[in-house]
Amino acid sequence: MLDKLNFIKQRFDEVSDLIIQPDIMSDQKRYIELSKEYKDLKAIMDEREAYIELKNNLEEAEEIISNESDQEMVDMAKLQYDEAKDELPKLEEKIRMMLIPKDPEDAKNAVVEVRAGAGGDEASIFAGDIFRMLSKYCEHKGWKVDVVDYSEGTNGGYKEIQFEVSGEDVYGTLKYEAGVHRVQRVPQTETQGRVHTSAATVMVFPEAEEFDVEVNPKDVRIDYFCSSGPGGQSVNTTYSAVRLTHEPTGIVAQCQDQKSQHKNKEKAFRVLRSRLYEMELAKKQAEDAEKRGSMVTSGDRSAKIRTYNYAQSRVTDHRINLTLYDLDNIINGDIEKIINELKLVDNTEKLKNISDDL
Repeated sequence: MLDKLNFIKQRFDEVSDLIIQPDIMSDQKRYIELSKEYKDLKAIMDEREAYIELKNNLEEAEEIISNESDQEMVDMAKLQYDEAKDELPKLEEKIRMMLIPKDPEDAKNAVVEVRAGAGGDEASIFAGDIFRMLSKYCEHKGWKVDVVDYSEGTNGGYKEIQFEVSGEDVYGTLKYEAGVHRVQRVPQTETQGRVHTSAATVMVFPEAEEFDVEVNPKDVRIDYFCSSGPGGQSVNTTYSAVRLTHEPTGIVAQCQDQKSQHKNKEKAFRVLRSRLYEMELAKKQAEDAEKRGSMVTSGDRSAKIRTYNYAQSRVTDHRINLTLYDLDNIINGDIEKIINELKLVDNTEKLKNISDDL
């Protein structure tokens, strides 16, 4: 493992030198890429130092135990030896996980869409529940949530809602929430007390930077219209909402959240770029998932990923057969434990594929 870490140190030293070069600093795309790589490599270098220290402690203790005649020194060396022997496998496992190649998309911000599926009004109410669950989780992580567009349900919730999330490693975390979420419960509108099943679909796109996707303005039709949501009289009387149609693909992106037409247009363009970027990314993810045989991050929007059963207070994630009887906390945003389990399974699969190199 030390050989591998020393090889990575060569790259770390190279990147450290590159990011202070004037030509790199003037190239925004290259500078951002190298800064992210530097941050990831720096974390591995910190663990390399800890690994070297443990190996040295182990060798030093072995030397003392073999050659020292002072019993007190030998006893201390044995303690040092046992401690290092215990910590080394844990550190090696941690480093192996860190050495798994990172998806460059993972560090990006995300655009998230929640859409009501089958189930009428109850599906819209459930879509609202999923939006609140994800929002509360994001707030707990210290991420910023910014609504872009929405269409309210007739009895509450949303037919669909779209929002941006910005922070650290947002897409790499929220991508595990993409898919069909299913609920089993007695709807508020049900008078007979019968349990209904309805669903909401979550889509998660990495937010594309301007240099990730070039959108030709000639390919985009721009329409302005009156916003329909809350926000005062001006919302319904000024053409502040913006709808963009990318004519070569037919992709539509719109924003009506801001009072400013300019801000809505800016947001809509960010969403349009992300949708175009996601089209290409989805093809790659499908190919990768087919190669790996993984359902954890397959990008399959039609895949049923999770069921929320209210009668049993049960939440089941079908990708990893994980069942938790903690529905109240989970639907209120406490999904960290589920995401951590999904990440662990995903990383373990990746580790199997590269274990020969470590």
